[in-house]
Amino acid sequence: MLLLVVAGCGAPPVDPVDPAGSGADPLRGHTFLAAEVTVAGEPHELVGGTEVSLDFTEDGRLVANAGCNTMSGKVTTADGRLDVGGGLAMTEMGCDPPRHDQDEWLAGVLGAGPEWRLAGSRLVVSTADTELVLEDREVADPDRPLTETTWAVDTLVDGDAASSTPAGATATLEFAGDRVLISAGCNGGSAGYTVSGDTIRFERPQLTLMACAPDIMRLEAAVLAVVGDEAELTFEVEADRLRLNHPSGKGLGLHAK
Repeated sequence: MLLLVVAGCGAPPVDPVDPAGSGADPLRGHTFLAAEVTVAGEPHELVGGTEVSLDFTEDGRLVANAGCNTMSGKVTTADGRLDVGGGLAMTEMGCDPPRHDQDEWLAGVLGAGPEWRLAGSRLVVSTADTELVLEDREVADPDRPLTETTWAVDTLVDGDAASSTPAGATATLEFAGDRVLISAGCNGGSAGYTVSGDTIRFERPQLTLMACAPDIMRLEAAVLAVVGDEAELTFEVEADRLRLNHPSGKGLGLHAK
């Protein structure tokens, strides 16, 4: 009886996913990464080098990935079930058979109208024979700090097109104090920078003036097209990824080293 009275009179527990207790869909705006998977009561190993992610967007969509293709579509979460209605659209990238099968497996789980519940920062999704325990991405893989992190360029963006960096060529940015150390591919140096909210402005860099192989110089030109002309850029850090977006439509994708 004492335990019941204490539980009844105390403050309601705080949900770390919906701390304000707003009653809004607590999954929206959160990405969850699979921590444990069981099938028919037995641990289920994911394909090596893959992870399962469920991203519940603010506009009511579910974006899911099991290691190759991306699935997306409208989702409702009423009555403790995930309902994707007519199913999820899937990209059509070519995958090796194990990853293709894993895509199909996840699509089947999500298409079965699984039950869901939150346990702290964990989301449990279950069907009759499958259970996924997923951790909130911000807990499992928190955002890296912009400063004191070495960011390596791996993606070059030009409008709607994105390409990887040339083989054997590397470029990095390291924000330290009020300056960013730049290794642009061939030449290196630094520049001042200022951050305001989700925007960043670089001063014109002071770099060495060496010449390198054509592929390396092309990488350097792409990097300096984004960070080299004192424009105001938008940026976003998510987990170990940094994205820099220039108003021209050019941009850089970087990962934390």
